[in-house]
Amino acid sequence: MTAPTLETALAESQKNDRVCPLPQKWQELYEMLPDKRRQGGGREPAVPLILAAWHTTPSLLKMLRVREHLEWAAEHNCLDRVYAYLCQLPESEWLHKGES
Repeated sequence: MTAPTLETALAESQKNDRVCPLPQKWQELYEMLPDKRRQGGGREPAVPLILAAWHTTPSLLKMLRVREHLEWAAEHNCLDRVYAYLCQLPESEWLHKGES
């Protein structure tokens, strides 16, 4: 099997009008990312837009944050694991465009 590319992972995260994984699953994805660190008053990469941010953040910003997480995974050599995780998530574990 060929190693996934960033483009392959992004396509997986956006197929079927997906926006992002639902909060618990998105947090699990975030926990897979290596080398997270504090950066100023926040984290790098930035944390998932869950908890209070879930209801106030537009879908486009959620999609951009997922992209940031996938880019981080690619840059830190763990895209294979993150991609496999995304592929096994059922549609019911994703927020889709038009849902809130």
